[in-house]
Formats: sequence, structure tokens, C-alpha cells
Amino acid sequence: MLTLTENATLVIKSITGVEGAPEGAGVRISQENPADPALAVTTTESPLPGDQVVEESGARVFLEENAANALDDKILDAAVDDKGGVEFLLVPQPGAGRENGAAPTA
Repeated sequence: MLTLTENATLVIKSITGVEGAPEGAGVRISQENPADPALAVTTTESPLPGDQVVEESGARVFLEENAANALDDKILDAAVDDKGGVEFLLVPQPGAGRENGAAPTA
């Protein structure tokens, strides 16, 4: 299952915790085509039916089914640049078979 770094947790809470946002809001990650590695990230009030919910320290991430499968062995990290833009980064979880981006060995 996708896990979140402390930075990702803080960034997601700052994005979804703005004044007027409903309690339980989160970030939704979706993947339109499983063959295409592109992911879409949006903020939303609640998960859609079928979404997997990852919650850590008050940060909520909703994963559409294709995205949940693609991110099952990943860690989500995040950073904010000098202009306030958010950048998300995915890295393999330790022991997921692809340490440091290397292909698994037989």
C-alpha cells in the first residue's frame, strides 16, 4: 500500500486544510490508462466509490483503482518550491524489488 513521508503529510494537510474546506477532504490520485504511467492529482472533498483511502496523521489520499495498483509499492514524498508550487515524488518502498530504481535481479 502507498505510504506517505512526513513532508507529504504536511503538504497534503496544508493543501486540503484551507479555510472553508470540508472536514475529510483529501488529494485524489488517478490513472486513466494503466498502460500510461501518467497520474493526475486533484483535491477533492471525499473519495469516489471504489477509491482506496490512505490516511496518515490527518492527511488523506484517495487512490483510484488503477493508481492504487500502480502505487502499491511506492512512497509519496512532496516539496514546496520558492513560488509555493507543490511537487510530488514517488519512490519505491524498501524491499519492493526495485531499490534505487534498479530492475529486480533474478
